[in-house]
Amino acid sequence: MAERRVNVGWTEGLHARPASIFVRAATAAGVPVTIAKADGNPVNAASMLAVLGLGAEGGEEITLASDAEGAEVALDRLAKLVAEGLDELPETV
Repeated sequence: MAERRVNVGWTEGLHARPASIFVRAATAAGVPVTIAKADGNPVNAASMLAVLGLGAEGGEEITLASDAEGAEVALDRLAKLVAEGLDELPETV
């Protein structure tokens, strides 16, 4: 299983707009990805309700994981998006 641990770069955490940006990127990744906080169970990264339900705050560490083929590249892109707190989807997603 491929995995990336990253700190949430959005000051407001994974709420509202940042969660929407992240979920769109996770959906576009083309592989199933889970997201989890250190103390929580993994949830589907392509589900807006699941991501919002995490309550991930800015600066908090989350774990992205996938066991699908091509997961390494997808997780690298998602980790960069989360760590940098980007306001728009990068062209590479």
